[in-house]
This record gives sequence, structure tokens and C-alpha cells, in this order.
Amino acid sequence: MIIGAEAAFLLPGGFIANIVAIATIVGKDDIVISDELNHASIIDAIKLAQVKNKFIYKHKDMGELEVRLQESVALVKTLQKSGERAPIILIISDGVFSMDGDIAPLPEIVALAKQYGAITMVDDAHGEGVLGQGRGIAHHFNLKGQLDIEVGTLSKAFGVLGGVITGKKELIEYYRQKGRPYLFSTGLSVADTAAVIKGIEILSRSNGLVKKLWSNAKYLRDGFIKLGFDTGQTETPITPVMLGDENLAKEFSAKLLARRVFATPIKYPMVALGKARIRAMPSAVHSKKDLDFGLSAFAAVGKELGVI
Repeated sequence: MIIGAEAAFLLPGGFIANIVAIATIVGKDDIVISDELNHASIIDAIKLAQVKNKFIYKHKDMGELEVRLQESVALVKTLQKSGERAPIILIISDGVFSMDGDIAPLPEIVALAKQYGAITMVDDAHGEGVLGQGRGIAHHFNLKGQLDIEVGTLSKAFGVLGGVITGKKELIEYYRQKGRPYLFSTGLSVADTAAVIKGIEILSRSNGLVKKLWSNAKYLRDGFIKLGFDTGQTETPITPVMLGDENLAKEFSAKLLARRVFATPIKYPMVALGKARIRAMPSAVHSKKDLDFGLSAFAAVGKELGVI
């Protein structure tokens, strides 16, 4: 893999990868600490693991994460039984949060994990191929080798399908032997595998596409802001156009489609009620002409619906 991990293995999808990554190593008496805006696959994986000791911290709030870690360390002392291993404390965070486009404060998370003896897992589905010159969030923050578990998907930047778990060789071998969703799943087709390999080759040769992606993202975001749209707290090419009302988001998307612009509404339960938005996703293959076409459609619909 381009992220430079010791070992990796491939699964049919990113959703399954998160389930394998969490439910295979965490038991009922272990402790999980999760960001409140983590992806649905992480939430479901924690449920599947039947973890009794689950803590949720406010989004990117490192003060609250430290409090939860302190509570977890105290809890470990009460849970550990003589002669048995101590319960695991696992901190889980998205790298790039898929609905808002903001980035997890990974250096602080890693530092706190080391301080309190926790292990770290990051879902980098929206960071690989985008951050760190395409190599992901660990490279973005110069944290190569300091994250215990990294999960990625091949259905975002690579445009194919599949999920990946990376980490130490011993951990990956354990996943191969014990990960039930992996053991009882069908592998990728030959065509999908070839497409993934080619995508990795392209990213490994040059970061030109990554630079073009970020250039397009800035152009699009600046265009939205100039028109008067609210793009939230994004720090990445994920560009939300915040609308609030669920029905407004649906109508806005439908009117965009009538103008030959495909941009889906993101609404409850994908985001909190009252936080609906259109999520615009520029790519490296968009030209400025394409982006201008999209911006003009957003402007027309925004004025028609009284958003701007």
C-alpha cells in the first residue's frame, strides 16, 4: 500500500473492514472510546462486538477525550481479573469526517493514547488518495507507524470497491485468522483488483492528480462562499452546502438534477436532524468549465428557493 504500513489485507468493502477491525479484537469487557460523529460502520461494529463499556466524546473535543480516558483507566482496574489480560482501551476516530469534511486532531489523539495506554484506530476512508500527498492522514500529520490500526476503502479516491486494514504484521495475521466477516466473504473480482493496483501505481508515480483535486476543491468552495452559501467547517475536498431543513435539501437536489447537476441530499439519519445539506464532491477530472457549470446551477436553485 502507498501508506507504507507493515502489513495489509483486502476485504470486500470498507463497511466490512471496520466491522472486522473492531469486533475481532474487542470483547464485552473491553473499552471503546468513539467520536460522536464517527461513521455508521464504526457504530455498528461496536454494537456487533457487544461492548458493555462504551464512551462517546464530543466531536474532536480532546478535553472530553482525556476525561473519558481517565474514566477508562479507572474502570480497567475494576474489570481486570487475576491472571487475565487487562481490558483493551480502544480509541476510534474517522480521519476525515465524511459529512462535514473536517479532519480529526490525530496528533493529540495519539499523544493521549500513549499517555493512558490506549490503542488507536483510524478510519481513513476519505483521507487516502487525498491527504498527505495521497498517502493518507498518517502522512499528513507525520504519524507514520504511530497508529495501531488504519482502515481504508477503495471505493472513494480509487473509485473501485473493497476495504483495507493495515497495521503490524502480527495484528494483520490475527485478523486473517479470526475475522469472521472476512473469512465468510467473497473476494474482489479480477477486474476490480486490477483497477485498484493500477490506481495505486498512478498515485505512486505522481501527486499531480492530488494537487488538481485540492485546486478544484478550493475553486468550488470559494465559488460557493462568493455566492453566499454556507460550506460549514470543511478542511478537505468534501464540500457541504449547509441547508438545515430536510425537505429543502431534497427539493434543492431535485432541482439541481433538473439542471443536469447530480448532488445528493444528506439528511437525517445520516446527519443530525436539522443539519441537512447538499454534499458536493469535486474530483481531479473536473475542469474549471465543469465547476462553473455546477456553480451556476447552485446559484440559480439557491435564488429560486430563497437560500441565497
